[in-house]
Amino acid sequence: MKKLLPLLMLIFVSAPVFAAKRQFDIEVIIFKRVVNPQSVNESWPNDLPPINMKGVGSFYNSAYLAKKGVTMLPPSAYKLDKQVQTLNNHAGFQVLMHVAWRQGDQGRYSAPVFRIQAGKNFASQFDPDGTEKKAVVGQQVMDGVTEHSVPKPLYELDGKLQIYVEHYLYADTTLDLREPSTKKTIISDPQIGLNSDLDQDNSGVQVGHMEQVTPPFKVETILKTYQMKQKRRMRSSETYYLDNPLMGMIIQVRKVK
Repeated sequence: MKKLLPLLMLIFVSAPVFAAKRQFDIEVIIFKRVVNPQSVNESWPNDLPPINMKGVGSFYNSAYLAKKGVTMLPPSAYKLDKQVQTLNNHAGFQVLMHVAWRQGDQGRYSAPVFRIQAGKNFASQFDPDGTEKKAVVGQQVMDGVTEHSVPKPLYELDGKLQIYVEHYLYADTTLDLREPSTKKTIISDPQIGLNSDLDQDNSGVQVGHMEQVTPPFKVETILKTYQMKQKRRMRSSETYYLDNPLMGMIIQVRKVK
């Protein structure tokens, strides 16, 4: 009995350690549909709150990868190359990201959360709020050198993705797809505003012989954001699709033997 007790203690103490060493290879493809967002029969809000990036790390940050026990996989380990080729060969799709990594079976509060950034960088054309940039004059400094501020990247695809384990595997993602668009802004007419007898609304003004007067407007170029926010329960070794009318994601999680 004295010999059996230490053995039982070793089993009970070691069991959680062995369970924590379970590893998964995760492969992700993110693509967009090559369509005009304004032609899609869907209502998209004009203003979206920024995505909360607290605790989010980069695929290129070695310190974050080491802290979370993540190993980036080389392209030779990818298993979804055929899916990428199929998407690229179709005129209606464009692959924005294809990446794979290995991580443990951490829960939601300890699993890595990765920043997803890909596609065009619109920082030279638009401000972070989506408005078109105006010409900026550099500040003159010493010795005739002109100083210009470098804007932060404003990528076509921006968001975050987390794969974690809570009895089941889960994928939790919030992605913003940015596309140049236009919007109409009504310009107030001071002459109409001075006439208190006229009934004004946003669609036009009725005056005289029921003639409709359309308020003047200007067309502005903006960078509009379209968001996909989804959470999906998964099983290892199966392939899952998350999508909306403008973009999609293919995820495969494989148990490491």
